[in-house]
Amino acid sequence: MNTDARVQVGEVMSSPLETISKNATVQDAAKRMRDEEISALVVTTDPPSIVTSTDVLTVAADGRNAGDVPVTDVMTESVETVPPDIYLEEVAAMLTTFGIKHLPVTNNDDEYVGMVSSTDVTAQLS
Repeated sequence: MNTDARVQVGEVMSSPLETISKNATVQDAAKRMRDEEISALVVTTDPPSIVTSTDVLTVAADGRNAGDVPVTDVMTESVETVPPDIYLEEVAAMLTTFGIKHLPVTNNDDEYVGMVSSTDVTAQLS
């Protein structure tokens, strides 16, 4: 494969990264995702976690009141991250291996700079 044609995460990631407080509710997360037209938020915990639209749907499907459920009850903790210079083929393999749809992107200083999703990868590689 011609590496000049390969696409790196930094070229397709969503930026800036959207985050939400660990004190927020699932309803807060759902509103934020709707307003920003995204399907995942990094939760500002240490180490960072992620809450996704699937987590929100699970709360609704279980008949729970999203305004009463903290994101900490449904988030995935200690998420994997990728650097902006990794190639999308590598990200695709990670998404498949881990069975996930989103990866936060961090720079050399471990600062969060964006998010890459399975949708981003599929749009570029198809």
